[in-house]
Amino acid sequence: MEFACSHVVCNWRSESLTEDEAKISNQGSTSTLPCGLSRAHSVSDHPYDNRVTFIPKPAPSLVPPPVPPRNIQQRKSLSSSRPPPVPPRGLENNEETQLKANVNVVSLKVGSLVDITKASAIQSSQKPLHCGKCNAIMSSASSPETHQTTTIMWSCEFCGKENVYSLAALKAGRFPLRSPPGRDILYMDDNEDVDYENLDDMLIVLCVDISGSMSVTSEISPGNSMRSPTYISRLQGVQEALQMVLSTLQKTSPHRRLALVTFNNEVTVYGDGRGVPLTLRDWALVDYDYLKKEGENYSTPHCIAETIQPLTQKIKELREHGATALGPAALISVAMASQFTGSKVIICTDGQANIGLGHLEQESSRCSDPSPYFYNQLAHYAAEKGVIVSVMTFEGEDCRLAEVGRLADHTGGRINIVNIGTVATEIQSAIADNVLATSVMATLLAPDGMYFPYEEDNHRLVREIGNVTDGVEITFQFAVRPEKVESFQQRDRVPFQLQLSFKTRELQKVMRVITQQKRVTTSSWVWAGSLNMSVLGVHCAQLCARLTMEGRVQEAQRQLRAQQDLLKDISQQKPSPKEESIYGNWISTMSMICEDITTVKQNKTETDTHPAPRTSSTASISDAAANVVYQMKRAKSVSGKAKRVALLEN
Repeated sequence: MEFACSHVVCNWRSESLTEDEAKISNQGSTSTLPCGLSRAHSVSDHPYDNRVTFIPKPAPSLVPPPVPPRNIQQRKSLSSSRPPPVPPRGLENNEETQLKANVNVVSLKVGSLVDITKASAIQSSQKPLHCGKCNAIMSSASSPETHQTTTIMWSCEFCGKENVYSLAALKAGRFPLRSPPGRDILYMDDNEDVDYENLDDMLIVLCVDISGSMSVTSEISPGNSMRSPTYISRLQGVQEALQMVLSTLQKTSPHRRLALVTFNNEVTVYGDGRGVPLTLRDWALVDYDYLKKEGENYSTPHCIAETIQPLTQKIKELREHGATALGPAALISVAMASQFTGSKVIICTDGQANIGLGHLEQESSRCSDPSPYFYNQLAHYAAEKGVIVSVMTFEGEDCRLAEVGRLADHTGGRINIVNIGTVATEIQSAIADNVLATSVMATLLAPDGMYFPYEEDNHRLVREIGNVTDGVEITFQFAVRPEKVESFQQRDRVPFQLQLSFKTRELQKVMRVITQQKRVTTSSWVWAGSLNMSVLGVHCAQLCARLTMEGRVQEAQRQLRAQQDLLKDISQQKPSPKEESIYGNWISTMSMICEDITTVKQNKTETDTHPAPRTSSTASISDAAANVVYQMKRAKSVSGKAKRVALLEN
């Protein structure tokens, strides 16, 4: 776990708080800031006024109130019953700047955490001991006590429950009798679900669009006085790319299994090209259970070393015509891949799904349209089976990437807009992404009295992550409930615990438990040096992108404005041109996307007597915007960002 701030700031307020929730006691006290400053404060008189402090100075006798935030309406819920004190003269704005964004952010680099071969954690052969109320695990932060040599009592540091255990039962069940040593523990389950499977033998399903629109041509070689320019169709470009992929796999991974599925107004399953193709049409394209069953029961393809010739011939014979049955093709492809954990489905299309399950034609995008549900359902099914789905669409087209991209977003796959020149490289990159762990579930625990804004109105947060590849990073923000601020400010430290359960490449069940304690600041002032700009920037990109894809555009805009001021002020105190450029690009790009969506929705409301429901709001996002937003949802730390920055700048 990596925190954005060295201390927990207690008195941040969500904009959604009501006046009743914001009412707290008026008792004042004197507190010491992390930077050595002191201030007399009253919780009710001093709402959240987090400031970045660069040079520690003696506190003035009267601390100035925060300047009203730029571009953000003052919240009535935070108003004080008494007027704020008049600020002293001579305060330098470049030394102290008001911040309204929440700096209580934690980052989980899941890609690194599930790679137990590189973990420095302590491995334990015992079983984790859980709290009976909040399911926290006894850790180095716990203080169990032995009573009369027969029982152990553990007062849970997260919920306060008094857990009583019998020593005999703990010994018989291989549970620990004392706090485990170290903050990072790996609990390895001895019982494996199935036998070892080599992921090099897993299945790759190429799901290719051969509808009529794939006949559109592009210039690949300019003409001159001696010859005319050379054009090839999209399908020809894909055919050449697939042949390159087959040739590469034969040399580098000859034991890999590869299957081919095509779709237009019908779905054709060629498999490894050695047998009779399976053709699905008409009623079969709208029968979810039938398609799923056909895929799960499809015969296992042979390895690429044995099937490269027939597959190459099938790819050469492909011709473009008909409609776009993308949904049924994606379903049967995922079902085929589900036979082997760690398999991949690569979808390459250039148009909107317009026939069968998951159709996305504009005239169908009403309240009765089941398409968003279909892609969500398919994404969860793929993640449950450990299948990674990557989606590639051609530039210049509207494929409703915001909807179809959910398949990749939820399963850890790639989302890209390609052209004839880049499709081969992107397919090879998608194939190269290895699954580090499947069935990944993260549980984050904070003390009772905290909660997770935008996530869970509770001190316990559970997030299903699914498949994890290298570099996956997720962030959360946390806060203290208004009525608990005073009690938390009286504490020196508070604990946090991450419980990460997953299956390794060898399908062994693992529980990784990381427990940390963070100091509490009795003020909302923080050191500039105590803030991690990388974590804050990643969180800004991920949160705003997620809110945008959920249709909560106004909330995303408010977050952007707050984060923009926050990152700007931090960069003034800790200048880093590289970081400033990256996060500046993220924020400016998201701002433009939010503005565009707002404009589209306003225009649509004025002209449409039946506006689309909230669940269909992503339909107004263009493919290019959806591509960038999905990339931001998977934003990572500064290192390794060159490609993404280039994308945003374009």
